[in-house]
Amino acid sequence: MRIAIAGGHGQIARLLARRLVEAGHEPHALIRKPEQAADIEADGATPVVIDLEKTDDAGLAEVLTGCDAVVFAAGSGPGSTPERKLTVDRDGAILLADAAVQAGVTRMVAISSRRADSFDPDSDDIFQIYLKAKAEADAAVRAHDDLDWTIVRPGGLTDDAGTGQVEIGENVEGSIPRADVAHLVADLLISGRGVHQQFEVVSGPTPIAELPL
Repeated sequence: MRIAIAGGHGQIARLLARRLVEAGHEPHALIRKPEQAADIEADGATPVVIDLEKTDDAGLAEVLTGCDAVVFAAGSGPGSTPERKLTVDRDGAILLADAAVQAGVTRMVAISSRRADSFDPDSDDIFQIYLKAKAEADAAVRAHDDLDWTIVRPGGLTDDAGTGQVEIGENVEGSIPRADVAHLVADLLISGRGVHQQFEVVSGPTPIAELPL
């Protein structure tokens, strides 16, 4: 499969790309900065320079044409402004979903956040704005009847080594290594499991391949 990964230079995205390459697939990493291309090529993936904040759905659809699936792994990152929580974390995911449909891509996996729907709509706290952005993005993705979407909402992210074992549910408590998020997303893409499902995920007792999806 050819798989486009938005936010392609992020930690989860790069772990995912390496895993997909090892499995014989073709990840195309969508990156904002040309100087990131060397890292992407070192992972065995194909870099595609495009800024989600400066393109439209038609321009992105052109890039996605020929892909079998898309992954939203982009994020504005720590220290970013409230405005970028909306333009990247929310609008970027919505743009990717809309462009995928235009390009005839039917499979999408979006990486969201645990407790996204619990945001305080009246708060100007940056984390509450982030959760609101994720919740609104997820709702827009779910509204696409012509997308085989899966929304993955990880708990607190760590740089620990992956264990390949997780717990999923509507509400789960805990953290998870980025490596296990990448492992899970790769499994969803390759197996085709989890279509039209949204769930939280943290470290747990169940091997990823045995999850009841």
